[in-house]
Amino acid sequence: MQINCMNCGAPLNDSAYCPKCGFDVVVQKKVYLLSNRYYNQGLEKAEIRDLSGAIDMLQRSLKFNKLNIQARNLLGLVYFETGEAVSALSEWVISKNIMPEGNIASEYIERLQSNANKLDVINLTIKKYNEALMCCRNGSYDVAAIQLKKILTQNPKLIKAYHLLALIYLNRKEYEKARRILKKAARIDKTNATTLRFLKEVDEQTGTHTNLEGRWNFRRSRGKEEEGQPASVADVIIPPTFRESSVFSTILNLGFGIIVGALVVWFLFMPGRASRINREANERVTEYSNTMASQAAELSKMEKQIEASKETVDSAQEQIESAQEQATSYENLIKAWQAYQDENYTNAANSMAEVNSDLLSVEARTIYDDIFANIQTTLFNNYKEAGIEAFDQTDYAAAVEQLKKAEEIDDTDYEVLNYLAHAYRESGDAANAISMFERIIELEPDSDHASSAQDYIDAINSGQAAVQPQEETDNAVQGADAGQEDQGTQSDPGESQPDQEPEEDGNVLPEEEDTDMPEE
Repeated sequence: MQINCMNCGAPLNDSAYCPKCGFDVVVQKKVYLLSNRYYNQGLEKAEIRDLSGAIDMLQRSLKFNKLNIQARNLLGLVYFETGEAVSALSEWVISKNIMPEGNIASEYIERLQSNANKLDVINLTIKKYNEALMCCRNGSYDVAAIQLKKILTQNPKLIKAYHLLALIYLNRKEYEKARRILKKAARIDKTNATTLRFLKEVDEQTGTHTNLEGRWNFRRSRGKEEEGQPASVADVIIPPTFRESSVFSTILNLGFGIIVGALVVWFLFMPGRASRINREANERVTEYSNTMASQAAELSKMEKQIEASKETVDSAQEQIESAQEQATSYENLIKAWQAYQDENYTNAANSMAEVNSDLLSVEARTIYDDIFANIQTTLFNNYKEAGIEAFDQTDYAAAVEQLKKAEEIDDTDYEVLNYLAHAYRESGDAANAISMFERIIELEPDSDHASSAQDYIDAINSGQAAVQPQEETDNAVQGADAGQEDQGTQSDPGESQPDQEPEEDGNVLPEEEDTDMPEE
């Protein structure tokens, strides 16, 4: 093969430098020699049907010299021999593009394209193989096995189909069937790593070594040797003398012949008919199975499309809801601004409470912050009153929601913290209740409020409610003295905590303390 200079394209000679441009071509020549060496090794392996080794060598050859037409054409032939018609066509097309004239790859492509039926069969087997692979991934191993058997009848050189069918048999622990399939694959490519690995697994499971070499037929060879020897006198069989038989013997022989004939008909004709019926039934079952497999694949595809459509609809619905919530927030912000301009701070506070500030733009958030800074006291009082009212009506979830909003505005208000702690406690949220009581102790460490909060914490930690919900509300001590003027304030559920005394079961309950309830 003529080597051209990679710098100027001039033909090279035995010199280490290009005769035209003087470029050093020693490395180039070594690379081309390595490519040719790997091609020769790949050719040797292909001749002994070591197709996997041939593919490896030829790929290495092309790695060193991608313009090696012979290596590329031979790689296409090896691919075609293993059933990889698409890969073979790819290599031949590349080879033809590199050297359009005088390239045998053109003849390969023309032969393959001239046989349209063969191309259709190859494409159909590839599609069916992909369907069988999807059936295996979905757990439909029986359908996949039937599909693969049909593929191998149409394309008996497809190594991947042999491997997948053998893998199904290994999964079913049908090791002898797997051995037969793998031996067929070994006849195509005897050094395929996957084939040998599966055979090793079969040998380990069965304890029998698989012999891939052909067995010598000793009986046939022995028979050929005996044919050449002359028959001895002892081997000559003397026929018996003829004797005339009686009528009874004739009838007996006739009856025996009829029985033998009937048995021959029964054992020869009937099994053939049964075999034909079974074969037709199997063909119909195979046809129905293929139809079911195709329908199952189509159904799976439609289900995925439906799921994708549902996800799109859900995403659109979420966007619509988010847009509606954002529009509502803007509407309430406008109402709050109008009420704020009219100095109606109560309505402004109510409108601000319905605004989700996270959905506002930067400019709208600035307006929200300005209004909020001026009416946060009103908002605080509204949240506080709503929370206390909900607590009095034993709606502890609503009380927690409103009091939490008030606590976010002012986290130092004892009444809010106290009601919020008791709302958490009545709701069964011991962790948040303890957190609120600890907050009261932190704000007023040396007060009666702190002492009462600590009593509640101890009661909660002991695993026992301090006071029943109705008794808690009825017997709570207000934050002011009993003689304080009635200004419509709510009762404080935990302002004064009575002493504790042990009961019979060892649990500690606070005593009820007689306190005067303020009139509301």
